[in-house]
Amino acid sequence: MAKNILICDDAAFMRMMIKDILTKNGYNIAGEAENGKVAVDKYVETKPDLVMMDITMPEMDGIQALKKIKETDPGATVIMCSAMGQQAMVIESIQSGAKDFIVKPFQADRVLEAVKKVLG
Repeated sequence: MAKNILICDDAAFMRMMIKDILTKNGYNIAGEAENGKVAVDKYVETKPDLVMMDITMPEMDGIQALKKIKETDPGATVIMCSAMGQQAMVIESIQSGAKDFIVKPFQADRVLEAVKKVLG
């Protein structure tokens, strides 16, 4: 059965890029969120197998959203996405329960490698 993935990024073109990579490789998109607050709500609503979460977003950043999702569901699987030079935030997100992180700009093979690794 195809895995359901929630994509969270404030940039619509980034969501589209990730969605394109994932759907071409047999994954379902459970939903999209443009900020952390929407991501938390959509997570509760859709119960995806995986969340692809941008770190820097308006309203609620990815790390806050990650912590909220983990409070709701300690077994949640989240991969963080960040631009280069956000090392401290990447470390904080891993400590907060993220399973992996990918760096922007995305490379399809790295996205798929991370997804396969965390989903088994």
